[in-house]
Amino acid sequence: MKETEKQDILRNIPAVDKILQWPELQKFLEQLEQHYVTAIIRNKIDEFRERILAGEDYDLDFLKNSILCEFKDLVRPYFRRAVNALGIVLHTGLGRAPFSHGIADILHNASVGYSQLQIDEEGRRTDRYRKISQILSLITGAEAGIIVNNNAGATLLILNALAKNKEVIVSRGQLIEIGGAFRIPEIMEQSGAILHEVGTTNRTHLENYEDAINENTGALLRVHQSNYRIIGFTKEISLGELVELGKKYNLPVIDDLGSGALIDLSKHNLPKEPTVQDSIRTGADIVCFSGDKLIGGPQCGIIIGKEKIINKIKKNPLTRALRCDKLANEALEATLQLFLHKEETLLKNHGVMSILLKPVKDIRRHASRCARKLKKQFREQLEISVQKDVSEIGGGSLSTEQLPTFVVAVKPKTIPAQDLARALRMCNIPVYGRVSEDLILLDFRTVLKDEEKFIIQAFSEILANG
Repeated sequence: MKETEKQDILRNIPAVDKILQWPELQKFLEQLEQHYVTAIIRNKIDEFRERILAGEDYDLDFLKNSILCEFKDLVRPYFRRAVNALGIVLHTGLGRAPFSHGIADILHNASVGYSQLQIDEEGRRTDRYRKISQILSLITGAEAGIIVNNNAGATLLILNALAKNKEVIVSRGQLIEIGGAFRIPEIMEQSGAILHEVGTTNRTHLENYEDAINENTGALLRVHQSNYRIIGFTKEISLGELVELGKKYNLPVIDDLGSGALIDLSKHNLPKEPTVQDSIRTGADIVCFSGDKLIGGPQCGIIIGKEKIINKIKKNPLTRALRCDKLANEALEATLQLFLHKEETLLKNHGVMSILLKPVKDIRRHASRCARKLKKQFREQLEISVQKDVSEIGGGSLSTEQLPTFVVAVKPKTIPAQDLARALRMCNIPVYGRVSEDLILLDFRTVLKDEEKFIIQAFSEILANG
């Protein structure tokens, strides 16, 4: 942009009081305090001025659209329903597990007024973990359980309660990094426990653990390698061997399962994943795992194990800092209650399991139906086809595993695929799909059965005017 053009644009930026008179802004002025409106306008003008001075090629129409979009985004909920057509079943950016059938009604009923969180029939304050602990004990065989805000918090709390200022022995091959660059060594450091690494990345032997035990050892830790696999020349110690070593030296054994599974997935032609029940039966003193991945509940970290250890954890000051609110407790209770039902009922009604086990023929049928509707309405603007593809499980455990699926492949005729994909993400109900070269791929394994209409609606919002 030439210097003269720059100066012309800068001189013609309208004053704030002129912008406040725009007809398009009046509905926002009716809703919002004017000083908030004025502050937003000034911020957008400052951003626009900086872009022009930096040589970016924008005109005053861009400034107007930028201001109006800012207000639309401000009053529209960011945390709203979205269509996951990415084919990643447990997608962190899209809230991980979709809740199972009926849980939304439970949350609504519990949130429109007061709710029974930690009070008994006599009106006395009671243990908020009592009911969830009861269900967890029944399902897993553990003596007791509690929940905290997520599994990283669960690991932090366990280490702080059991091994503050003491060494915790863990294999180098299990020093994993989970999402958001959170690393086991850093969590351990924050907990006050002292990391004692043993073995090598690919091979750790029982004698490596035993040789590391000393008078300042506080616990033995096993961490499930949730999001990667080591293959080839490898050796790792089984949980059973670790438990026997813990008994020999009177040390608690902590099993961090990551995602956690409450049913044997291999029975349903899914990859084998260690179950929570296996860990308890094998003798782990304390086990932790996520509530919002394979369990299919709200974001939380579930801690189960020996009652005396759970009671010690409950008394730790960090427990209050990490505790869950009423909605997480209510959603998790309802999710766990599904696991009390017969397995065929569970698999039918459980949000995550019903997606993982969705028959490929049903996926193809759903994708084909949507493709026909898109062709009928938008044949002038889009080329539509249905193709084979693969989905991912995601969410840490089994993240490397793929499932067969069908996608609706959308090739726009008039705009780049990236631009159309971005527009789909900006709709009232956003639609998230993959972009591959000049195609948008909508994976129907993760598109829920009532969401086809949202996809059609999104394309209509974008393409209805040509």
